[in-house]
Amino acid sequence: MIMLIGELAARTGVTRRALRFYEELGLLTSERTSAGYRRYDEEAVARVRNIRELLEIGFTVEDVRAFQPYLDRELPEQFPFEPRCVNGYAAVGRPRVAELNRRIARLTELRDRLVERMPWLAGEDPAR
Repeated sequence: MIMLIGELAARTGVTRRALRFYEELGLLTSERTSAGYRRYDEEAVARVRNIRELLEIGFTVEDVRAFQPYLDRELPEQFPFEPRCVNGYAAVGRPRVAELNRRIARLTELRDRLVERMPWLAGEDPAR
């Protein structure tokens, strides 16, 4: 099934602007109609959803390039470790985890300081 940018945006929950951005970066491709409209094939739906999932778990748009071999199919539950993949996903994963660990540590520090000043918050259910 061939679709225009609006339909791809609706099916994936991504803005048209984001789709054009992904295309500028080479993460997504389209054909053009004679009128210049972008046309996408069905595989673009999986590709865009995978890009979004990778972004949601902490990777940057630039990092997503390392996952090119996986973008057109269902992402694996676990990516295999490949030491020879120096420029691939193995190389971008470590810095992302390190960054998340730094952010978690900072948030934990902030929470602890807040609870120190307001000890009655220590037993609060964060879901409330």
